[in-house]
Amino acid sequence: MFESVSSANVACGFHAGDPSVIRSTCEKAAKAGVVIGAHVGYRDLAGFGRRFMDIDPMELADDVVYQIGALQALAATTGASVQYVKPHGGLYNAIVKHTAQARAVVDAVKSVDPNLPILGLPGSEVLRLAEEAGLRAVSEAFADRAYNPDGTLVSRSQPGAVLHDPAEVAEHVLRMATEQSVKTVDGSILKIRAESICVHGDSPGAVAMATAVKSALADADVSIGSFL
Repeated sequence: MFESVSSANVACGFHAGDPSVIRSTCEKAAKAGVVIGAHVGYRDLAGFGRRFMDIDPMELADDVVYQIGALQALAATTGASVQYVKPHGGLYNAIVKHTAQARAVVDAVKSVDPNLPILGLPGSEVLRLAEEAGLRAVSEAFADRAYNPDGTLVSRSQPGAVLHDPAEVAEHVLRMATEQSVKTVDGSILKIRAESICVHGDSPGAVAMATAVKSALADADVSIGSFL
């Protein structure tokens, strides 16, 4: 994966990962020249952080601070540093519209380092609140996920929510990069502005998809680089 990406969202131990895995991942990312981001999530190892949790906002903020801090310390042991924050799974989807949890995430990031950008879905509450708080709000799109006509991601409980065919994923990303749009599940074309495009590393065939995307972008004379 590190051969095809410019940034890596590193799980901080709450939905996946442990200290040794985190350190090793940071070390490999640093050697590959890949930027490291804190992939913070709910405290939900059993559900891989993909379930919504009705958590108290203050507790959520503390959890986010804890996760960023853990990654910062482990990254530092490899000579690297954390450059941005990207919420994961259930938390990511919740803070598209859940104002209280979105504010908790923004407050947590700002309290740790107001220079850390936050990644989120275009038009989401978390990006709106991040901008209000003076943080850099980075909109992103997904290479391997299907979209609803309103710009939200199709729920993973629905068939076709996750894309697996490398050619289809590459075409999906090319449309995002060259036309600033995505084809939604009903066939309509939705305009979308994204500074970053995510390929899930845990999907079967993730490396093949990332490789196909990199090749397709190169063929279209689109360069790949960190948004930082």
